[in-house]
Amino acid sequence: MKILVLSSFAFSLVNFRGRLIEAMVREGHQVVTCAPDSDRAVETQLAALGASYRRIAMARTGSNPLADLMLLLRYVRLIARERPDVVLAYTQKPIIYGGIAARLFRGVRFYALMSGLGYVFSPAADHRRLLRAVVARLYRLAVARARAIFVFNGDDRDELIAQGIVDMSAPVMEVPGSGVDLAHFAHASLPKGPPVFLMISRLMRDKGVFEYAEAARRLKARYPQARFQLLGRLDRDNPTGLPEAELDLWVRQGIIDYVPETRDVRPLLTGSTVFVLPSYYREGLPRTLLEAMSVGRPLVTTDLPGCREPVMPGVNGFLVPPRDVDALCEAMEHFLDDPALAAAMGARSRAYAEERFDVDKVNRQLLRVMDIGGGESEVTEPSPAMSWSAG
Repeated sequence: MKILVLSSFAFSLVNFRGRLIEAMVREGHQVVTCAPDSDRAVETQLAALGASYRRIAMARTGSNPLADLMLLLRYVRLIARERPDVVLAYTQKPIIYGGIAARLFRGVRFYALMSGLGYVFSPAADHRRLLRAVVARLYRLAVARARAIFVFNGDDRDELIAQGIVDMSAPVMEVPGSGVDLAHFAHASLPKGPPVFLMISRLMRDKGVFEYAEAARRLKARYPQARFQLLGRLDRDNPTGLPEAELDLWVRQGIIDYVPETRDVRPLLTGSTVFVLPSYYREGLPRTLLEAMSVGRPLVTTDLPGCREPVMPGVNGFLVPPRDVDALCEAMEHFLDDPALAAAMGARSRAYAEERFDVDKVNRQLLRVMDIGGGESEVTEPSPAMSWSAG
């Protein structure tokens, strides 16, 4: 079969979907990938996996109807030229416009991998009701004939129904995120010395960056040896993006150790003691949480859809209410007051990652549902990591 994979960011094809693409090729399929940016390193990596790359221009964060119409036409031309049997799309615009384009071609099977509903469906966008209604309508058009809609948590399935995007009978399947490569993110002992807290995220307000910085400010005053690292890229085009001047101020004040964006986060993870993600963005299931678990780090994150899925409170981490700096400080302070806690919780994180979030297990589930591989050991009963939600 020929499989077309649509994405909004080239690097994500190898970073988030590389093992899935590799599995598709190993099953004997021809895989064509597509994203809007030109990235020679990514193209080289995809070629090494046996996949090809097509660049399709896209305004990733814009809402210009004309620009989005042009994207739809580009997808139509791409599908007409490539003639895929299967189209798999993830992230908002590829799902919406790739899904609508796929409906124009008889025999093309469309699958949507919804790794999170994003800003439009988060509380931060409650005032943008018209935009939310438009996006919901577009999503409904896109997935109306999808063979399966993969979601990373049950709350997203409920939200899809609440927003009128799907009905109770829709083929919505919950999978445990993108999974994590347990060998690549190998278990590592905790570093010696004072605790190092780490947050990895796009630098956006609704990812909880300001709350993390304020918690760091308060805790640094009481535990001056503790370190608070922040890894991520500035997102200047996003309405909730962190101003660069604010970040510079935190660094000058000695509150935050800022690490510019990197394509290999493992050195930061293994050098950390505790992973923190106080996000109130509408997450699917953040890969950073899974990577931190795989390395053997406890988690501090918010009790919200997506973020709470990998956390067993009091066992491998703590959940805190969104935007609650007091609760965030209290959770982080547990590790400052009890040096043995991080190792114990980190070991449970690794065990849970092995049990539920192994990328190879996740990919086999996806391939089986899409009927393009996945081996002979078809599951007969739904499990917590693989469950259909339909009615």
